[in-house]
Amino acid sequence: MLTSCRSCRTSCTVLAVVASLILGIITAFLTITAVITLTPAFLWVLLGIAVVYLAVVLIAAALFRDRCCEDLCSIVTAVLIGILGTILLSIVFLGITFAATSVIGAILTGALLFFFFLTVTSTACLVRCFFNCND
Repeated sequence: MLTSCRSCRTSCTVLAVVASLILGIITAFLTITAVITLTPAFLWVLLGIAVVYLAVVLIAAALFRDRCCEDLCSIVTAVLIGILGTILLSIVFLGITFAATSVIGAILTGALLFFFFLTVTSTACLVRCFFNCND
C-alpha cells in the first residue's frame, strides 16, 4: 500500500520526455507532408540556443550545487541529452541538405525538435527542482 502521494506521481522528467516525443512525432509527420521545412536561419538559432543553454546549466550547477531534489540526476541527464542532441543534429542539418519530403530528413527533423523541446521542458523541471517546488 502506498503511503505517500509522492511515490504515485509521475516524474517531471518522464512528462518532459513524453511531451517532447509527441512534438517530435508531429514534427516528423508535418515535415514528410511538406507542411513545414527547416531553414538555415532556424538551425543556426537552435544551435545558438543549445550552446547558451549549456553555458547556463554549467553556471546554474555551480550556483546551486548544494541544492538537491529527488530527480536531480535524471533531470540533469535529460537536459544534457537534449542540449547535445540539438547541437549534433543542428550541425548535421547545416552540413547536409535533405530533400524536403525525404523520410530520413523527416525523422531527423522530428529528432531535432524532440531534443530541443526536451531541453526546454527538462530545464523547467530543473528550475522546479532548484526551488523545491515538488508539491
